[in-house]
Amino acid sequence: MVDRGASALSLPDDWPAHPDPILALNRMGSFEWDLDSGLMQMDAQAHEVFDVRPEEYDGRPETLSLRVPATEGIRLDTLVSHALKDGSENYGAYFRIRCRDGSLRWTHTQGYIRRDGTGRPRRIIGIVRDATQELGERAARREQAAQDEARRQQTNVVQITTAALAHARTVQDVIDVLKDSHGLTHLGATSLVMGLVEAGRIRLVAEGPEGSFVPGTMVTRIDEQYPMSEVVRTLGPRFIESPEDFADSYPLLWPHITDLKITSAAYLPLIAQARPIGAMGLLYNDRRGFSSEERNVLVALGSSIAQSLQRAMFYEQEKDLAQGLQQAMLPRSIPNVPGADIAVRYRSASLGRDIGGDWYDVIPLPGGRVGAVIGDVQGHDTHAAAVMGQLRIVLRAYAAEGHTPATVMARASVFLHELDTDRFATCLYAEADLSTGVVQLVRAGHIDPLIRQNDGTCRRQSVAGGLPLGLSALFGRLEYPVDTVELDPGQTLVLCTDGLVEQPGVDLDEGMHTLMELIRSGPDDVRDLADRLIDVAEERGGDDDVALLALRRRGPGPQQSGGRLQQHVAPGDPEALTEARHMIRAAVRAWGGGERADEVELVADELITNALIHTEGAAIVTLRVLSGPGRRLRAEVEDASSALPRRREAGESGVSGRGLLLVDRLADVWGVEARGGGKCVWCEFLVPERD
Repeated sequence: MVDRGASALSLPDDWPAHPDPILALNRMGSFEWDLDSGLMQMDAQAHEVFDVRPEEYDGRPETLSLRVPATEGIRLDTLVSHALKDGSENYGAYFRIRCRDGSLRWTHTQGYIRRDGTGRPRRIIGIVRDATQELGERAARREQAAQDEARRQQTNVVQITTAALAHARTVQDVIDVLKDSHGLTHLGATSLVMGLVEAGRIRLVAEGPEGSFVPGTMVTRIDEQYPMSEVVRTLGPRFIESPEDFADSYPLLWPHITDLKITSAAYLPLIAQARPIGAMGLLYNDRRGFSSEERNVLVALGSSIAQSLQRAMFYEQEKDLAQGLQQAMLPRSIPNVPGADIAVRYRSASLGRDIGGDWYDVIPLPGGRVGAVIGDVQGHDTHAAAVMGQLRIVLRAYAAEGHTPATVMARASVFLHELDTDRFATCLYAEADLSTGVVQLVRAGHIDPLIRQNDGTCRRQSVAGGLPLGLSALFGRLEYPVDTVELDPGQTLVLCTDGLVEQPGVDLDEGMHTLMELIRSGPDDVRDLADRLIDVAEERGGDDDVALLALRRRGPGPQQSGGRLQQHVAPGDPEALTEARHMIRAAVRAWGGGERADEVELVADELITNALIHTEGAAIVTLRVLSGPGRRLRAEVEDASSALPRRREAGESGVSGRGLLLVDRLADVWGVEARGGGKCVWCEFLVPERD
């Protein structure tokens, strides 16, 4: 056996003069490999690195296969051969050796290749050393880095999920966030289950993956042997470390989920304000057990989810309350109005619970007339909805009492002002006589109505308006001008609130133009048209609610079954007054109302006389028959005065002051309405249907 001490090695010229102490201090062994003879000499330290005794090594590298596993030897031979062939001056590698006790140990070698003048490799001078500690430190660093990265990812998931939950408004939004690919699945969970506590039971609201639902678990009692029931009872998390743990702890549930190949699970109570509102379970199929860091992350995340879930539950409760209040304040149904097709729609704001005070109403009036109202109370809250409800009722009452549109609006403004609220309201009131098509419009700070013509074109009907309701009373400016338009058969009047017109970054005129284009290209049927307009508002979203009313006048129908007579009565002309009386009596008898002829004649005579005595100018008498819910005779007396008739106590003579009392007693219904620069006093009498 050749002496294989360090002094036997022929070192390269650039090596230190005395390398042995340096190598020994660094626990390195050296070797010299003669490539011509194939022999490799090693010093004593190299023997220790390879864990071979001097008598066990004969100088041949292949003898070291006793310590170098075959796969490692092949890898080293390939590395050295490549270095010899490509002209490299050195090489280095980490490899494992099998020690005498059978354990594996990492070793590092570094070789320096010596070549002759032709470049042919002649020998290799190198070192070997024990690299166990070095690689152990590297492995520890890698493990620490992996742990840091895992912790960073977990923290990132918590931050992302918490940020997403901040925008969740409903319980379904919370579930969607948790099921999203950027949510809890980054923690490695295969699926998610969630239940809410309701009346001492747990109702399942989310389960996955699809097809994993366990029959009988949709609603479970809190005292049952299920993991979500347990965490709700104990208010503490339950970490299931293995399938065996799952099967032993929950024998009722485990047989139904074995196909999911669950290996571990984490069930968390969802606690808000010190009470359980639900429970959540994360199921895994690729891990066993949970580190303390993972448990802390899941518990913290469960707390964040619970807060978001409670906020969503409160939001949905408030939304239901607000929508219920809004619906209660709006009319439950719209009456059928002879001579018109009417459609109404309401869309709540996209913010859900922030409802507004938008409203609509349709008010049947005597004489084949109808009142249409659209309005918007300031604000977006339940108070606005409550004010809207009160305002709608009083405005309906004023209109039904027979007041003129201007008076209806003025009284509604006084009412809102006296209601002692900080709110004001915009409103548009249209009173349409469907038999003539005359529509009187009054506007209180509201946007103008639109009229769709028979040819499909749409125009904006400009209406001279007054101040919003409440403000006009506050500033003592209760004058509301009345504009009159004629609505031909087939034309449609569209009233809406500004939520249908206003868009972010778009001025009102442009919004009105867009709405007119939608109406122009929309369907003829008012219900289909209303659906389309509200669908557009839904697609556009927005933070304001929308109310819409569309009224389409039909052609002449059965409401006019008799005819229409009209006579002009000039002041100071007794013969004209007498002729009017005869005309009224004859017409009533001809139209089948003979039994009430005296009453109609007496009331009409009183109205004509009042017009001639108390106004300057002539009176126009109109008599016609209306049918609908009961056949009616209608008498109208128009004059040029805007002064309204009023009841007075009878004078000393016992005659003066009894006129309107007589009208009120004999007519079934009567009222006053504005007509341009004057007024019309009308009355109606029910008469039998003609055979």
